[in-house]
Formats: sequence, C-alpha cells, structure tokens
Amino acid sequence: MSDNLFDRLFELLQTPGPVNWRLGKEITGSLAGPAEPLEPKVAEEYQELTLAAQLRLADRLRLDVSTTHTIHPVDRQMWAERNEQSFRYLIEPLADKFSGTSAPGMAGALLGPMTPVILGIQAGTMIGFMSHRVLGQFDTGLPALDHDDLFLVVPNVEGFARDHNIDPHQIRMWAVLREVTNHAILNVDWVRGHFIGAITDFYATVDFDPSALLEMLGGLQDPTGDPGAFEGLVDEPGGLAKMLGSTHDAAALEPIQAFMAFAEGFGDYAVRTAAADLIPQLNEIESAIRLRRSEPNEAEQFLQQLLGLRLDRHQAGDAAEFCADVQRRWGAETLERLWEEPEKLPRLGELTDPVGWAARVLLD
Repeated sequence: MSDNLFDRLFELLQTPGPVNWRLGKEITGSLAGPAEPLEPKVAEEYQELTLAAQLRLADRLRLDVSTTHTIHPVDRQMWAERNEQSFRYLIEPLADKFSGTSAPGMAGALLGPMTPVILGIQAGTMIGFMSHRVLGQFDTGLPALDHDDLFLVVPNVEGFARDHNIDPHQIRMWAVLREVTNHAILNVDWVRGHFIGAITDFYATVDFDPSALLEMLGGLQDPTGDPGAFEGLVDEPGGLAKMLGSTHDAAALEPIQAFMAFAEGFGDYAVRTAAADLIPQLNEIESAIRLRRSEPNEAEQFLQQLLGLRLDRHQAGDAAEFCADVQRRWGAETLERLWEEPEKLPRLGELTDPVGWAARVLLD
C-alpha cells in the first residue's frame, strides 16, 4: 500500500456505513488498471450477437429470454467500476459478525471503527482481482446482484480465445449465449430470493476467531510494531482470511453449492442444446472452461479461506449431465419443471443421481 493510500485510510475513517465503499473503489480502480480501448468492430459484434443468442435460446431454453438487455462489451476498468458493490450481500453481513465481537483493551476499541475500512479494502481488492479474470457479468462463481446489466469483459474473452487457440468469433458467440442464459436464470421469479436466503442461512452458522486481527490492530498503536502487517490486508483478497479463523455448518453450505453448480451446469447444457451446430469448437471451449473452473480465482479463494464458502465449481459438469439425462429419460417438459419452485431443483447428492431426484420430485 502506498504512503498516500495509507494516509487516505485515516481520512476515510468517518465514511458512514458498514463497509467503506469509497476506499474500496479507490483500491478497485488501482487494481483493475487503466481504460483499454476496444476495437469498434469487435464491440459491435458482441452487441449484434445478443439478438442471435435470444432467438436461438427462445425455442430451446424454456426460460424467458425476451427481457434480456443488450450486452455491453467493456474493458476491465469499466466492469470493475460497475460492480464495485455487486457483492455487498457477501461483504456487508461480515460487519454484523465483527460488531458482535467483544475484546478488551485498545485493540477491541479499534475493531469497531476499523471494520468498515478493513471490509472496504477486502471488497475493493476482491473486485480488482476479479476484473482480470471474469469473462462476463455472471462468470464470478457467485452472482453479481447490484444491477441487472449484462457485460462481457472483452480483453478477458479475447485473451481466453488466444490462450486456448479458439476462433474468437466462436468464443464471442459462446460467451453471449452464456450471458443471456444466466440472465434468464436470475430473472426466474424466486431465484434471487432463494439464493440470498441460502447465503443468509449459511452466514448464520459462521463464527470467527478475531484474535490475530485484534493483535494486528493492537500493533498499530505500538511504535515498535510491524507497520507492514496492515499492508497484508490489501496484498491479496485472502489477507483478512489469514487473520480470522472461521467455522461453519457444512450442511448449510450444501444448498449454495447445489444451486451454483446446477445454474452453471444448466447454462452449459442450454448452450450446447441451442448452438452446438453454430460453434464447431464447442468441445474445446467446454474443455477449457472445465479446466478454468478447477482452478479457483483469488476472489473464490478469499471467500473459501474467510468463510469456508467453497463452491466446487467442477460440479457444474455433473449438473450438465444431470440435465441431459433428465431430458433423455423424461423429456424437455420435465426439465422445464425444475424452475417452477426451489424444491424441484436437484440437491447436491442428486446431481449425480437423477433417478433419486425423480423419485423425490416426479412421484409427489
């Protein structure tokens, strides 16, 4: 952290709210980097593909894609700017957890006013790292919920194509199809409420041991302490996680894992169903995506280290097979019923047991 930014820390201590989003914005902008000019013809192609994706998916997805907005092709800086608070549903509840922590001495007195700053640093760092990784608005492992706009991060999508020797026109088509599909999933009436409910239930089981964090805060008052300890909080998204030992109820994690795996797997299945004939390199794209999901990014590692919120995104492959199996055995109409209500979604163990799912759901 630069001296200037360290000074800004204390200047912003009076920012109201549970998270110092002003500080987070400064850190996000620094990590995301400068604006990157987009090739006009490439940006235009992304926008034109939105309608093509809607038409393809409308007859095959069995979800409403008519309300999908035009996808905005953006650079990393713009994506980060528009998503500075898109994960506040994950960050802000931590303030309540910290406020319930009692500790003696100066360190305990510091924890209250420092909590918004610490969480602002973590939020800003997480979004900054994400901006260099995500392909689109719904490619973060957990959904960004602060707004309803659709974005594709052009430098990341184009770089993904180069890294895996994929024709850029094909990866653009695939990326647009995934964005439209994911937007349609989040627009199902009950989905957002169901997901936030699962997150809330999980957070209720999380407990922290803030002793290391309190020790670091106490060190800030000690002239012989290590001033670099605070910088560790901004060096990486997991800086805070290293200072907090957390425990959680594993059973409360399963509904989140099941929903996220199924949403991603259903998206894979929908794209393959709608556009296998349009994307000759679809097998190569899917293989590269599976590899990518098996390597958690910094933001996912932060959430896992801090909260135990492990996503296991590789399970999306099981979910895609589940969708294909349900359609083969019981038809597209049965697959459509999955989105009628939360209880009809497959549970975590059912992703590899469609017959067990059918026994629970179809025989009611």
